Amino acid sequence: MVKALIAFAVVASLFGSVQAQSIRTTRYTILLDSGAVAGEQIVERVRDDLVRVHFDFKENGRGPTLDEVIHLAPDLTIREYRVTGTSEMGAIVDERFVRNGSLVEWSSKSERGSKRSRSKGFYLPLDSSWEVNSLMIQAAFASRQNTLPLFPDGRLVQQRLDEVPVTRDGQTQIVQLLMHTGIGLSPQFFWATTDSEPHLFAVILPGNLTVLQEGWQASLPDLKKAQRDATAKILADNARELQHPLPGLTVLRNVRLFNSDTATLTPPSDVYMLRGKITAILTTGTKPGAADNEIDGGGRVLLPGLFDMHAHVNRWSAAYHLAAGVTSVRDLGNANAELQAMIDEADDGQLLSPRLIPAGFVDGDGPYASHDGFQISESADVRRAVDWYSLRGYKQLKIYNSFPIGLLPEMVAYAHLRGMKVSGHVPAFMRADDVLDAGFDEIHHVNQLMLNFLATEKTDTRTLERFYLPAEKAAGLNLDSPEVQAFIERLREHDTVVDPTLTAFDFIKQRDGEIADPYKSIANNMPPDIRRNFRMGVLNIPNDETAKRYEASYRKMVEFVGRLYKAGVPLVAGTDTLAGFSLHSELALFVKAGLTPAEAIQVATRNGAKYTFTSNDRGSIEPGKLADLILIDGDPTKNIEDIRKVALVFTRGKMIVPNEINQRLGVKPFVTASPKLHTANQ
Repeated sequence: MVKALIAFAVVASLFGSVQAQSIRTTRYTILLDSGAVAGEQIVERVRDDLVRVHFDFKENGRGPTLDEVIHLAPDLTIREYRVTGTSEMGAIVDERFVRNGSLVEWSSKSERGSKRSRSKGFYLPLDSSWEVNSLMIQAAFASRQNTLPLFPDGRLVQQRLDEVPVTRDGQTQIVQLLMHTGIGLSPQFFWATTDSEPHLFAVILPGNLTVLQEGWQASLPDLKKAQRDATAKILADNARELQHPLPGLTVLRNVRLFNSDTATLTPPSDVYMLRGKITAILTTGTKPGAADNEIDGGGRVLLPGLFDMHAHVNRWSAAYHLAAGVTSVRDLGNANAELQAMIDEADDGQLLSPRLIPAGFVDGDGPYASHDGFQISESADVRRAVDWYSLRGYKQLKIYNSFPIGLLPEMVAYAHLRGMKVSGHVPAFMRADDVLDAGFDEIHHVNQLMLNFLATEKTDTRTLERFYLPAEKAAGLNLDSPEVQAFIERLREHDTVVDPTLTAFDFIKQRDGEIADPYKSIANNMPPDIRRNFRMGVLNIPNDETAKRYEASYRKMVEFVGRLYKAGVPLVAGTDTLAGFSLHSELALFVKAGLTPAEAIQVATRNGAKYTFTSNDRGSIEPGKLADLILIDGDPTKNIEDIRKVALVFTRGKMIVPNEINQRLGVKPFVTASPKLHTANQ
């Protein structure tokens, strides 16, 4: 490894002597869904076998800055690779890869490894620009089989879906839509040129951002439509194949029901369902008449469908939620048009998705603003945003970091007037106490609560300071102090809901090379590249002393959430991180904070329904309510880890087998087998 890295350093030192006139430069613009420019990617082809890249992206005060040097082998795979810079949250990035004959070696801040392989393969970096994907496209085409083994593990499969002509300044070229599978939990889509050396033309992440070759913005509408049509067909096929209709009357026999009011299990019961609703619950063995469909629950535990109260859903991650038994999701920030379209597609059976409960997103403007939803700068914007959301049935508003403080009382008052509750982050230069004064009904994220005691009037929480300050200082906070106790009592008196997202904040203590605690029990079930990502640190933690301090701060956050619950402050279970699978981790952290497993499940069922105004049709297992149900192997009321063992999911009048979804995702199943559906004509 040392010799290889020395060789790499020699090559890198020669890099600077290349004559500028030989460099071919391709520039990409990174656009948010709103059209705002948020970054750039500059690709310099120094020689046919040498590429250097500068990548910079920033939104909401965070984002990576990376510099890459890439040496290519004759088969267009990577021979040597080096990336340096900073990650989204400021962690140091320093990653290398070298192939020397049959020996491949790689290292980063989180891992170091080597293996021997005589077959060609493409290195998959942990942190990289989109140029790596461009080089993958070239190498996959060069393989003639449109597939590539990946280092350290995995296999990329490339499929061509469509092509579209694009025109600029009277010149037309054809670009092609490609789908990559084998990386991550969902397909990745790329637009590439169709010349003799295909390279990246655009990456479109609907509702999020676009990476586009500079100067071709006029082509975006056509590319977006073609990509939307192609992906819609794939998603509709998934929805058709992975949702099993239950025509007629269905009975689920011999199950123990979770009573979400008492947090207890009932004796064995039979649950009858028709057209997506519960029609009866009878003692097991009672047979009032034949059903069209029958499932033997085998004594398993039946829970109401779980709520994830803090998610940002896309068309692919929606399926992860269902695989984990999450049948209702509160979306707390999305591109409005995208979210509305997803709701329609799910209702029409064209999208495999939980029931989506939208929250309206508002922020201010400026360098740290998020561009989802509406940007507010004057009174007219307040009414325009609230009216838009209210007319579309939104019951909640989310306020973000850059929201203008002077307009906050007006925004809260008008939202309340229109029947919407108000929640969100604490805007910059305010504290949690201030937003309670303003009338907030809910506060998101445990760090926003910690900052109430740690921030000063000069703390700019639009920046990464909102993460680093609690990491540095929360450990020293005395939870028994009068100030903290008074704040907890104030939350209780006002019935202020807290959405702590503890799982999402585990990153403040995670060091490179360590698997993040929320994912330790599922890492071996995940695809290899996801497992590698679980070992990546997020914050810059330079030494052991800092690590101990940050870990103590996180423990204090977990303890604080437990104190909130014991004091009677209402909690909801949200994640804001890996869709579906991380909700189970959130409940495990609630148990660590002092809740019983049954109380944690109660938060994820009854409280979810209560604070989304949907208790009339979900959150508990009762006749007349929606048959949004999940069947669990084991007993999660005793061992919260059993909640990961989802055998069946029922929603929208259909049955879903999580093992089938997980197989599509490349995830190893969490249960060995699921109960079988038997129909009357079998």
